[in-house]
Amino acid sequence: MIDKLKTLPALLALAGAAARAEDLPDIRAVPPDLAPPPVTEGEPAPGRRVRQTLPDYAATDVHHTLYLPADWEKGKRYPVIVEYAGNGPYKNAFGDTCTGRVEDCNLGYGISGGKGFLWACLPYVSADRQRNQLQWWGDVEATVAYCKEAVPRIGRDFGGDSSAVLLAGFSRGSIACNYIGLHDDGIAAIWRGFVCHSHYDGVRSWGYAGDDRAAAAERLKRLKGRPQFVSHESSAAETRKYLAAALPSGRFTFVDLPYRNHTDGWVLRDIPERKALRAWVEGVLEKRGPTDEHR
Repeated sequence: MIDKLKTLPALLALAGAAARAEDLPDIRAVPPDLAPPPVTEGEPAPGRRVRQTLPDYAATDVHHTLYLPADWEKGKRYPVIVEYAGNGPYKNAFGDTCTGRVEDCNLGYGISGGKGFLWACLPYVSADRQRNQLQWWGDVEATVAYCKEAVPRIGRDFGGDSSAVLLAGFSRGSIACNYIGLHDDGIAAIWRGFVCHSHYDGVRSWGYAGDDRAAAAERLKRLKGRPQFVSHESSAAETRKYLAAALPSGRFTFVDLPYRNHTDGWVLRDIPERKALRAWVEGVLEKRGPTDEHR
């Protein structure tokens, strides 16, 4: 079922089309009220974001980041946000940038406000399995395997609730929610819900193996009724149209961001769309999903 949060100006709704990006305001005009903590070395602690790696990659530069919420207490259980980064290096005409690094992700911190959630930003593993892949996929099987090991390990070591794990991503990371997160039945079983911001698996061809709609449709079957929050700068109409045909029974909430920027930095600002995202997350974790309704 498709639920759309109506946040674009009335003119856009009447026009029934996306606004031209250049005609929309710049998100940087809204001052941020959050700033993710810098990544440091050392042991995880409340309010700290640290660099970690799995034992099998100890001799490489492959790594992830882990943030323990400011209110973290040993012995308590916490929902988990796992995040994948966009492509890097990227810069557009509006000055929006993306490095592709796990250190520069924002969605998980913006969703949680730094409290109540474990937040892990996982790598795409390079083809030689020696470093994080900054652009596109690297070794897909290694990336999937890294996730399958890292998420349960984080849960065991730091109180992650295995029944409340969300997958989030921006741009390449948004595509990764399905391309990586629904790659096979094993990884698909990890997730409670998905936050996909800007682009979506199967909507368009990018030139890599498995980017066609037939392959994307096979991955989409593994969603199995779980909800997705799907947002896009200017308009999510392209993805909305695609999913209306590809999975009309799916639990999708679509949000059009009335800003021109290709960035995950919108979640660091007090705007209605962030409030809607947080409410959606709360609903998913409380087992009361978003309203299922065609609009």
